[in-house]
Amino acid sequence: MFFTLLIVTFLLASAVSFFVVRTFDKPVASIFSRIIQDSISSVWQKYVTFAAYVVGISGGVRIYQLERYISAPHKDKEMLVLNSERWTLEVYRTIIETLQSLAWLYLVVFIVALIAYVIVRSFELKHSKPGEPSER
Repeated sequence: MFFTLLIVTFLLASAVSFFVVRTFDKPVASIFSRIIQDSISSVWQKYVTFAAYVVGISGGVRIYQLERYISAPHKDKEMLVLNSERWTLEVYRTIIETLQSLAWLYLVVFIVALIAYVIVRSFELKHSKPGEPSER
């Protein structure tokens, strides 16, 4: 039963990560192409995609929490039993933890991107000619 739970949580975390990454794929691409303005922006986008999968899956599949089902937490205590209520909680926890991990990752990415955008924009305004209108 434990292996089934491990596989189900992995597949569920992978599916949730896939849908979140697909949702943020175009915004991340446009942000990086605006800030970096070079072909390397696609490499950064691929790295953020990879990081999102790693963070989402590792956040959703909590190995230390799943260990409770294969070994007792203390010598005198019994192992937890995987019944339908625990399955429901583990599935729900997997979805929520995956979303929470990905939300933190994208928050950090967008904060850093916002700071980079402000820096790039200030350099553009600084180096534009005095009478020339700035591009948006």
